[in-house]
Amino acid sequence: MNGTNLFKIALRALANNKLRAFLTMLGIIIGVASVITMLAIGQGSKKSIQAQISEMGSNMIMIHPGGERRGGVRMDPSEMQTLKLTDYESLREETNFVAAISPNVSSSGQLIAGNNNYPSSVSGVGIDYLEIRQLTVESGEMFTEQDIQTSAKVCVIGKTIVDNLFPGKDPIGQIIRFNQVPFRVVGVLKSKGYNSMGDDQDDIVLAPYSTVMKRLLAQTYLQGIFASALTEDMTDYATEEITEILRRNHKLKTDDADDFTIRSQEELSSMLNSTTDLMTTLLACIAGISLVVGGIGIMNIMYVSVTERTREIGLRMSVGARGVDILSQFLIEAILISITGGLIGVIVGCGAALIVKNVAHWPIFIQPWSVFLSFAVCTVTGVFFGWYPAKKAADLDPIDAIRYE
Repeated sequence: MNGTNLFKIALRALANNKLRAFLTMLGIIIGVASVITMLAIGQGSKKSIQAQISEMGSNMIMIHPGGERRGGVRMDPSEMQTLKLTDYESLREETNFVAAISPNVSSSGQLIAGNNNYPSSVSGVGIDYLEIRQLTVESGEMFTEQDIQTSAKVCVIGKTIVDNLFPGKDPIGQIIRFNQVPFRVVGVLKSKGYNSMGDDQDDIVLAPYSTVMKRLLAQTYLQGIFASALTEDMTDYATEEITEILRRNHKLKTDDADDFTIRSQEELSSMLNSTTDLMTTLLACIAGISLVVGGIGIMNIMYVSVTERTREIGLRMSVGARGVDILSQFLIEAILISITGGLIGVIVGCGAALIVKNVAHWPIFIQPWSVFLSFAVCTVTGVFFGWYPAKKAADLDPIDAIRYE
């Protein structure tokens, strides 16, 4: 019996039991649709996080005072004062793999402008901070190196600060008081919205680091140093270079532990990517259970079909059909069910992913490999779970099959 006849027989058998065939497909449809949707959500989250990190500066390096904390042990206050302006100046002058560098100090308090006030913080930074953090001045200008040298009381603010302190007004040239110290607004930053951590990136006030250190904090040490490697690939080289210079400045011996901590955006990206990959895998495994359930449904229905058509099988074998023909006939039925269910599942899965994107506004990214993988798995599932009932049908004795009631 040729393949075309077998295909027609299998198709006719499924057409005679349309509802049962559809209900059998339903498990495959749900399984494939679930896998595609879950992978799309997982990959969309990963892409969103990568985009947010890229906006913050994918080659950013963060240097903080004190060694790594172990077991939540509170560090001695002196360990938080290990970074000095001399460290910043050495790094700015001696590094070869660093494109931009800025000190960082910060003070929290209440911002007051006229009758409006808003709780926030003022960050003392250098002029390279904008390049490091991928920030842009939308109106006005950034404070200058001269402002840093003279500890000028000027600042650049974000959109959230503008909305809360200067609603409907041009903030350029206006005065903001912070802990009784007046700051003149010289620039407004372009809005960046919220990042992947849920932090408002527009809730920001930048001032010369010298001003914050002298007039607000009255301290000589830095709370951190931000740097940017020449390229993302050079981040490790820049980190090694920074480590060497800081250890030399702090006169640390070979066996002494670092009294500073260096973190790169690449490390953060790797950590978040591993978390999202784990989440995606978990979601895919949960959705994959539906495919297994759908496969078991195919096996169950094929068993029923073999039982119902035992006499038909006997008659076919008595007129010359071979065991391989019977095996192929039932196997083709199982494959047709799984492939048809897979195709419908792909359409439903892509549609569900788009609905999630438009209704819940979640980031969605449908990768072609996830569609092909789901379809391939459902095909293999049909063959795997359909083979055993088909084999059972092929092994029936023709005489016993004809006598079957």
